[in-house]
Amino acid sequence: MATTIPGSLVNKTKKFFMGMPAPTGYVPGVGRGATGFTTRSDIGPARDPTELPEAGPVGPSPQGGGASSSGPPPKRARDNDDGDGEDLNEANYDEFSGYSGSLFAKDPYDQEDEDADRIYNEVDDRLDERHKDRREKKYKELVEKFHKERPKIQQGFSDLKRQLAEVTEDEWQAIPEVGDMRNKAKRNARAEKFTPVPDSIIAMNMNYGQMTNSIDVNSGLTTPFSSGFMSTLGGGAAAKNGIMTPGWKTGVQTGTSTDLDLVKIGQARNKIMDMQLTQVSDSVTGQTVVDPKGYLTDLQSIIPQMGGDLQDIKKARMLLKSVRETNPRHPPAWVASAVLEEQAGKLQTARNLIMEGCDKVKNSEELWIHAIRLHPADVGKTIVANAVRSCPQSVRLWCKASDLEQDVKDKKKVLRKALEQIPSSVKLWKAAVELEDPEEARILLTRAVECCSSSTEMWLALARLETYENARKVLNKARVHIPTDRHIWFAAARLEETRGQKDMVEKIVSKALNSLKANQVEINRDQWLKDAIDAEMAKCPITCQSIIQNVISLGVEDEDKRTTWLLDAENFEKENAFICVRAVYAAAIKEFSRKKSVWDAAINFEREHGSLDDHEAILLKACETVPEVENYWLMLAKLRFVNKRIKEARDTLRLAFETQGHQSEKTLLAAAKIEIETDEFERARELFNKAREHAPSARVWMKNAHFEWCLGNLEEAKRLCEECIEKYDDFYKIYLVLGQVLEEMRDVDGARMAYTRGIRKCHGVIPLWILLVRLEESAGQIVKARVDLEKARLRNPKNEDLWLESVRFEQRVGCPEMAKERMSRALQECEGSGKLWAEAIWMEGPHGRRAKSIDALKKCEHNPHVLIAAARLFWSERKIKKARDWFQKAVNLDTDNGDGFANFLAFEQIHGKEEDRKAVIKKCVQSEPRYGDLWQSIAKNPTNWRKTTEEILALTTNKIKIPT
Repeated sequence: MATTIPGSLVNKTKKFFMGMPAPTGYVPGVGRGATGFTTRSDIGPARDPTELPEAGPVGPSPQGGGASSSGPPPKRARDNDDGDGEDLNEANYDEFSGYSGSLFAKDPYDQEDEDADRIYNEVDDRLDERHKDRREKKYKELVEKFHKERPKIQQGFSDLKRQLAEVTEDEWQAIPEVGDMRNKAKRNARAEKFTPVPDSIIAMNMNYGQMTNSIDVNSGLTTPFSSGFMSTLGGGAAAKNGIMTPGWKTGVQTGTSTDLDLVKIGQARNKIMDMQLTQVSDSVTGQTVVDPKGYLTDLQSIIPQMGGDLQDIKKARMLLKSVRETNPRHPPAWVASAVLEEQAGKLQTARNLIMEGCDKVKNSEELWIHAIRLHPADVGKTIVANAVRSCPQSVRLWCKASDLEQDVKDKKKVLRKALEQIPSSVKLWKAAVELEDPEEARILLTRAVECCSSSTEMWLALARLETYENARKVLNKARVHIPTDRHIWFAAARLEETRGQKDMVEKIVSKALNSLKANQVEINRDQWLKDAIDAEMAKCPITCQSIIQNVISLGVEDEDKRTTWLLDAENFEKENAFICVRAVYAAAIKEFSRKKSVWDAAINFEREHGSLDDHEAILLKACETVPEVENYWLMLAKLRFVNKRIKEARDTLRLAFETQGHQSEKTLLAAAKIEIETDEFERARELFNKAREHAPSARVWMKNAHFEWCLGNLEEAKRLCEECIEKYDDFYKIYLVLGQVLEEMRDVDGARMAYTRGIRKCHGVIPLWILLVRLEESAGQIVKARVDLEKARLRNPKNEDLWLESVRFEQRVGCPEMAKERMSRALQECEGSGKLWAEAIWMEGPHGRRAKSIDALKKCEHNPHVLIAAARLFWSERKIKKARDWFQKAVNLDTDNGDGFANFLAFEQIHGKEEDRKAVIKKCVQSEPRYGDLWQSIAKNPTNWRKTTEEILALTTNKIKIPT
């Protein structure tokens, strides 16, 4: 209801609505588009903002109707029953208790409540943490399952993306451009779509292009109009404008049709263009300016060759022009200008500039060279003729003139003229000699050495073409003219060697050294050693040896000789200069005849690179020079024995006994081995008895016991072992032999006692523990074997062999879960063990082996066991090349590991060629491996005691399982 306010009561300065209550739901400025908000301090607790406030009693207005405008606004019902006002300000709000006056205001939240909540929260966090791993694992499985069921598009192409790294540049270029890949039927269908033309347009253009040849007699017009043109104007419009008279007939007779023929128009255009090109080509001078056939092709082949900015080219052109104008006789300015224009694609401008420069600076060799280069060959001949007239002393110009000639005779003429002008040019003489036959070349060289007497190349070339007597004279003259060049002396030495005068070679080299020193020439040791390599390559070994003998000690201190010479031998070996290596070792042996390191280096070299005779000769020389070194006698005997020279091998050992004056353990055992290999068992027993008497040692007893064990004499072997234990109770290998002999005799208790005694006497011997565990396992004492393993690990912590045996033991007894647990503990304790990581790889499933192998390579990258496991993994994945490379790395890294050779050979038997298998066998025989779990189990088997390395390799290879 509207309130009426008398005009007399309205204050002129104050608006009538000031001080009045705002309407319900009013927001200031809402009419101007503003928005507002309402807080709880405005509406009170649990009060809807649209609720009307409780209205109090309203008194009558002074005018008798409505509410008074000057009265106070109605008060909101904020007071509670007790009359205390509730402060709902945000500053009075608490996060836990709410506003003051909450339900729990009389029961405050004290410290005990806070401690209780904190304890409950900690318990919740602890429970949540306990189940965190399981929750995360479950979440991860769900995510993986989701990705498998709904893989991303990019994951589907991941293998193809990896293959893009192997795409070559030619394959990239061969990829076709993206065109219209739609179906052919769709393309044709789209091309055939058309919109019908209205009949009015067809009728209007029906007579377009036709000419009328008759007119209406009534019209009086004599000029024929195009009916098509008139039809486009329209009859009505033409009549209104007076163009057509009433007597005009639109249906006049028509003549011949002149429809547009695009084919004929194109032919006519080509004919006109051909006529124009013909006119241009037939110029008055008779020279063809334009090639009518290749004109368009030449236009398409014009490709900008300058990649720089055009502004930079302009600036450079202006600067070079300024330089030319400032100093026109400066050749580099003309050359730079021509090169700039050439790179900018303006070849003719470059030619003009370079020729202008040649006219201004005629004695510049560089200008003429660039001018010849920029012009065609036929024009270049004319330019080079002018060039040699202007610069007759330029060797480069004469060589260029010779290169431009195609005929050999013309080349010779040019070079002869050049030599007339410049007879002292070695380059011209060499070019002329190369074009001649040997006889003419000899004549030219005779003249060349007169003109260029300081050229060593000319003298040496002439000496090579002369006979022996004349060559000696030529070299003598060369030494007179050039007394400071060592190559002339070396040529003379090689000449004498080729003629069989070997005694003269040493004299010439020695005389060369003295002569050069007399002429104040510095003798560079490294250069002379390189000359020795050149002499070896030239098939002159005596000259090579003479050079090394004369300079090997040059500039080397006495205390450094042995080290320096051995290093020189290694460098020569890298260069495959084996004659030089032998010369160095010969000098070293002569100087240090009692040094074992020098003999070892020489013997190793001959074993690897020398023949059988060379190897035997160096060993014989070593035995004669240092007879007290027993190993050289043994090596010589073995070499002869391997080559089936049994009698010579026996004689060698007999001579070793006589020379050394006593019978040593190694020599006696070597002699016994020869008798064993030749089936002379009785003689071998005599040698063993002799060794036990004259050279007693634990090793002799052990070898003798092993010999009897292999022959099947178990009681004798047992007796020998017990005797050895009485004398040498700390030799662990005798316990191993005794225990295995007792096992073969079915004496389990005795074998157990032997292993136990060995463990007590020899602490930390792992093979004794392993054999004891396997004995208990074979006897069915699984629990006892497990206890022994646990005891062994406690006494020998962080031992990879014991952990590996524990894992394999659990696998053998059928406890795979226990084996995994043992492997986990083993990898924690022996983190860098290659054996354990290799075993762990194959304990995983097919999908987990790749990740396990990556972890193994991170922990022990260069371990042969890990490399073999990785190679077998590649083998199982049919990655043949990678598997072969990794097997090669493994056998190169550890040549003593027989399991690596066995796996490699098994791989090559399936995927390799015959030469690959032979290479593996050869390397294995040369390396003579001794270790490897599978290799030792076969090699140390008494039934295989006389088998060769190749036979053991074959047996081990047969035990290898193909990985799957």
